[in-house]
Amino acid sequence: MNWLARREHTREELRTKLAKRDFSAEEIESAVAKLAAEGLVSDDRFTESFIAVRMRKGQGPVRIRMDLQQRGVSPDLIALHLDPRSPEWRKLAREVRIRKFGVDIPADFKEKARQMRFLEYRGFSTVQIQSAMNDE
Repeated sequence: MNWLARREHTREELRTKLAKRDFSAEEIESAVAKLAAEGLVSDDRFTESFIAVRMRKGQGPVRIRMDLQQRGVSPDLIALHLDPRSPEWRKLAREVRIRKFGVDIPADFKEKARQMRFLEYRGFSTVQIQSAMNDE
Protein backbone atom coordinates (compact mmCIF):
# COMPACT_ATOMS: atom_id res chain seq x y z
CA MET A 1 0.00 0.00 0.00
CA ASN A 2 2.91 2.37 0.63
CA TRP A 3 4.00 2.02 -2.99
CA LEU A 4 0.50 2.80 -4.24
CA ALA A 5 0.18 5.83 -1.97
CA ARG A 6 3.18 7.48 -3.63
CA ARG A 7 2.23 7.03 -7.30
CA GLU A 8 0.28 4.85 -9.72
CA HIS A 9 1.83 1.48 -10.57
CA THR A 10 1.15 -1.11 -13.24
CA ARG A 11 0.31 -4.64 -12.23
CA GLU A 12 3.63 -5.77 -13.69
CA GLU A 13 5.58 -3.25 -11.59
CA LEU A 14 3.89 -4.50 -8.44
CA ARG A 15 4.62 -8.11 -9.37
CA THR A 16 8.30 -7.25 -9.89
CA LYS A 17 8.59 -5.33 -6.61
CA LEU A 18 6.89 -8.08 -4.65
CA ALA A 19 9.04 -10.77 -6.28
CA LYS A 20 12.16 -8.90 -5.12
CA ARG A 21 10.80 -9.15 -1.57
CA ASP A 22 10.71 -12.97 -1.82
CA PHE A 23 6.94 -13.43 -1.93
CA SER A 24 5.70 -16.58 -3.64
CA ALA A 25 4.13 -16.39 -7.08
CA GLU A 26 0.74 -17.36 -5.63
CA GLU A 27 0.90 -14.61 -2.99
CA ILE A 28 1.90 -12.05 -5.59
CA GLU A 29 -0.91 -12.94 -7.99
CA SER A 30 -3.45 -13.01 -5.18
CA ALA A 31 -2.37 -9.59 -3.88
CA VAL A 32 -2.30 -7.98 -7.32
CA ALA A 33 -5.69 -9.45 -8.25
CA LYS A 34 -7.20 -8.21 -4.98
CA LEU A 35 -5.79 -4.71 -5.46
CA ALA A 36 -7.06 -4.62 -9.04
CA ALA A 37 -10.53 -5.81 -7.97
CA GLU A 38 -10.68 -3.03 -5.35
CA GLY A 39 -9.61 -0.48 -7.95
CA LEU A 40 -6.41 0.38 -6.12
CA VAL A 41 -4.21 -0.60 -9.04
CA SER A 42 -5.19 0.06 -12.64
CA ASP A 43 -3.03 -0.15 -15.75
CA ASP A 44 -5.52 2.14 -17.49
CA ARG A 45 -5.24 4.84 -14.83
CA PHE A 46 -1.46 4.43 -14.70
CA THR A 47 -1.20 4.89 -18.48
CA GLU A 48 -3.25 8.09 -18.47
CA SER A 49 -1.28 9.53 -15.59
CA PHE A 50 2.08 8.50 -17.02
CA ILE A 51 1.38 10.08 -20.41
CA ALA A 52 0.21 13.35 -18.83
CA VAL A 53 3.30 13.60 -16.61
CA ARG A 54 5.69 12.83 -19.45
CA MET A 55 4.01 15.35 -21.75
CA ARG A 56 4.46 18.03 -19.08
CA LYS A 57 8.15 17.10 -19.00
CA GLY A 58 8.34 17.66 -22.76
CA GLN A 59 8.73 14.08 -23.90
CA GLY A 60 7.38 12.78 -27.18
CA PRO A 61 5.22 9.78 -28.04
CA VAL A 62 8.06 7.51 -29.17
CA ARG A 63 9.85 7.74 -25.84
CA ILE A 64 6.63 7.54 -23.82
CA ARG A 65 5.55 4.40 -25.73
CA MET A 66 8.90 2.74 -25.06
CA ASP A 67 8.76 3.59 -21.34
CA LEU A 68 5.21 2.25 -21.04
CA GLN A 69 6.21 -1.00 -22.74
CA GLN A 70 9.11 -1.39 -20.30
CA ARG A 71 6.66 -1.01 -17.42
CA GLY A 72 4.50 -3.85 -18.71
CA VAL A 73 1.61 -1.89 -20.20
CA SER A 74 -0.11 -3.80 -23.00
CA PRO A 75 0.25 -2.50 -26.58
CA ASP A 76 -3.55 -2.26 -26.87
CA LEU A 77 -3.77 -0.01 -23.82
CA ILE A 78 -0.92 2.15 -25.10
CA ALA A 79 -2.63 2.52 -28.47
CA LEU A 80 -5.87 3.48 -26.73
CA HIS A 81 -4.29 6.38 -24.83
CA LEU A 82 -1.37 7.45 -27.01
CA ASP A 83 -2.07 8.72 -30.52
CA PRO A 84 1.21 9.83 -32.12
CA ARG A 85 -0.70 11.46 -35.01
CA SER A 86 -2.40 13.95 -32.69
CA PRO A 87 -1.59 17.61 -33.49
CA GLU A 88 -0.71 18.06 -29.81
CA TRP A 89 2.62 16.34 -30.40
CA ARG A 90 3.69 18.79 -33.12
CA LYS A 91 2.78 21.69 -30.87
CA LEU A 92 4.65 20.13 -27.94
CA ALA A 93 7.75 19.48 -30.08
CA ARG A 94 7.76 23.12 -31.13
CA GLU A 95 7.33 24.31 -27.52
CA VAL A 96 10.16 22.07 -26.33
CA ARG A 97 12.46 23.36 -29.09
CA ILE A 98 11.64 26.99 -28.31
CA ARG A 99 12.08 26.48 -24.56
CA LYS A 100 15.53 24.95 -25.09
CA PHE A 101 16.87 26.92 -28.06
CA GLY A 102 14.72 30.03 -28.49
CA VAL A 103 12.29 31.15 -31.17
CA ASP A 104 14.68 31.58 -34.08
CA ILE A 105 15.08 28.71 -36.53
CA PRO A 106 18.81 28.14 -37.11
CA ALA A 107 20.18 28.76 -40.60
CA ASP A 108 23.32 26.77 -39.85
CA PHE A 109 22.98 23.09 -40.77
CA LYS A 110 25.10 21.96 -37.81
CA GLU A 111 22.91 23.80 -35.28
CA LYS A 112 19.74 22.63 -36.97
CA ALA A 113 20.96 19.03 -36.80
CA ARG A 114 21.80 19.48 -33.11
CA GLN A 115 18.30 20.71 -32.34
CA MET A 116 16.77 17.88 -34.34
CA ARG A 117 18.84 15.29 -32.45
CA PHE A 118 17.67 16.83 -29.18
CA LEU A 119 14.03 16.47 -30.21
CA GLU A 120 14.64 12.92 -31.39
CA TYR A 121 16.19 12.07 -28.02
CA ARG A 122 13.10 13.53 -26.35
CA GLY A 123 10.99 11.02 -28.29
CA PHE A 124 9.47 12.95 -31.14
CA SER A 125 8.94 11.43 -34.59
CA THR A 126 10.57 12.73 -37.77
CA VAL A 127 7.33 14.39 -38.88
CA GLN A 128 6.93 16.12 -35.52
CA ILE A 129 10.55 17.28 -35.56
CA GLN A 130 10.26 18.66 -39.08
CA SER A 131 7.13 20.52 -38.05
CA ALA A 132 8.92 21.99 -35.03
CA MET A 133 11.85 23.09 -37.18
CA ASN A 134 9.66 24.89 -39.73
CA ASP A 135 8.79 28.52 -39.23
CA GLU A 136 5.02 28.20 -38.79
